[in-house]
Amino acid sequence: MSLISAQTVAEHASPDSCWIIVHGYVYDVTEFLPEHPGGSRIILKYAGKDATEAYDPIHPPDAITTHLPKHKHLGPVDPKTVVKVDKVLSEEEKKRQALVAARPPIDEIVNLHDFEAVAKAILPPKAWAYYSSASDDEITIRENRAAYQRKVSSFPRTLFHIIITISPQDLSSLPVYISATALGKLGHPDGELNLTRAAGKHGVIQMIPTLASCSFDEIVDAAVPNQTLFLQLYVNRDREITKRYVQHAEKRGVKALFITVDAPQLGRREKDMRMKFVDESGVAKVQEGDSGVKKDEGVARAISSFIDPSLSWKDIPWFKSITNMHIILKGVATPADALMAYDYGLSGIVLSNHGGRQLDTARSGVENLIDIVAALKTRGPWPNPRFAVFVDGGVRRASDVLKAIALGASAVGVGRAFMYSFCAYGQEGVEKAFQIFRDELEMNMRLIGARSIDELTPDLVDASGLHAHVGLTPTDNLYNSTYQPLALAQFRTKL
Repeated sequence: MSLISAQTVAEHASPDSCWIIVHGYVYDVTEFLPEHPGGSRIILKYAGKDATEAYDPIHPPDAITTHLPKHKHLGPVDPKTVVKVDKVLSEEEKKRQALVAARPPIDEIVNLHDFEAVAKAILPPKAWAYYSSASDDEITIRENRAAYQRKVSSFPRTLFHIIITISPQDLSSLPVYISATALGKLGHPDGELNLTRAAGKHGVIQMIPTLASCSFDEIVDAAVPNQTLFLQLYVNRDREITKRYVQHAEKRGVKALFITVDAPQLGRREKDMRMKFVDESGVAKVQEGDSGVKKDEGVARAISSFIDPSLSWKDIPWFKSITNMHIILKGVATPADALMAYDYGLSGIVLSNHGGRQLDTARSGVENLIDIVAALKTRGPWPNPRFAVFVDGGVRRASDVLKAIALGASAVGVGRAFMYSFCAYGQEGVEKAFQIFRDELEMNMRLIGARSIDELTPDLVDASGLHAHVGLTPTDNLYNSTYQPLALAQFRTKL
C-alpha cells in the first residue's frame, strides 16, 4: 500500500471531503460526519490534520477501525511529510501539570475523600464537571451521602472474641464491587484499565460500563484468568446491536448483565452542560451511529443519544432469551418494581439513583433498602440465594458498607470514589483505595462485634431515622470540602 503525503491529506479539509489521520493512518470520514455522536464540528476541527491527540482520550483504540467501512481506510501517511507542530501549553494546563507534580505522596492518602480532593485539583475543569455533576439542584447526590451519615447509626457489641474472617462474597474478597462510570480516559490515559488491573490483583469485581473510554475487549483482555466481571448495559434503540454486544460479553466470560433502567433520558447535569464539553472532546464510543445529537448540552447528552427510552417490562423475556448470564436491573427504587423483578425470575436488583444524576430529590438507595427488603420477604425466606439486592450511591467509608450489608444488601457498589482514585494516582490509587476499605471494614467489624460478613445483621444498626429528612446533622467536613456548589449563568464581562 502506497504512502499518502500529509499535503494530500490537507487538501481534504471540508465537510464535502474530510480526511483525518489517526495513529499514522488516513481515514475518509466524510460520510460519517452527520452520524458522529458528538456532532460533526469536533471532526471538522481536525479535517486534513492529525486527530490522534484528540481521539485517544475518549475513544477505544479500535473505534475508528471497527465502525468505519474498510474502503474508507485509505492507507498510512508518509511520516516524512508530516510537519511536527510543537504544542504550546496554556497557562491553565501549566498550572494543572504543576499540581500533578505536587500531589501528596500516596502514603499520605488516608481516606477516599483524599482521592477526590486530589482529583478535583488536577483534573481539567471539563473532566471534573462531567465526573462530579449531578441532576438539577443536586439534592439527591448530597442526600446519598447524608443518608449514611445522619440516618443510620451502629450498636457496638462488646466483649466478643473477635477474629475477623472476611470471607469471599459474590466471588469478591470484599462486599464491594466497582460500579460502572463512563469515560475513564478523561481522568487518566489508561482509563478503565486501571480498575481492571487493580481488581484482578485484589479479587474485587468490576462492572464494565457501556460508555467506557476503553473498548470492551481491551478491558477483558487486561483481566487475569477467572477474574469476575459484570457488564452494565444501556439498551440501544437497535436491539440487534444490543444482542450482539450482550452475547459477545457472555462469550468473553462476563458473569452478570446489569441493565440500567433508570435512564430513559439522562438527567440535566448543569455543571456539565455549562461546559458544552462535546464541542471539544467528549465522546464515548460504543454503538456509534446516531444523529440529531444535542452537542451544546454537555458530554452526557452527546454520549446518550443511542439509548432506547421505550425499554419496558415486556422486554425482559427477550433479554432472558438472548443470554444465560444473570440479569440484574440497575436503578430500582420501589418495592413494587423490586417484586416485579423477582416475579420475572431475574437474579437481582441494584437500588440506585444513578449517583444523583437522574431524578433529583429521589431517595437514596440505602433509604429504599429497608422497605424493599421487607417487600421481598413476602415472597419467601430472606436472604434469598437466588435473588441479590445491591446498593450504590454515596459510599465513602467502609462503615457505610457495613450499614448497608446489615440492612440486607448483598453487596455495595462504589463508583466515583474508585474513579477518583485512578484519576489521582492511576492503578496504584485504586489498590490503595481497596486497602483503605479493607482496613476500615476490619476495624469497624471489630468495633461493632461482628466476626464475619454473615454476622452483619439488622440488630447491629439503628435505622429508625432513615426516612427523616429534617433534624440536626453533624457537618460532613470532608465531603463538603470537595463538593462544588452549582453556579448561575455568568456575565461575559465585569463592569
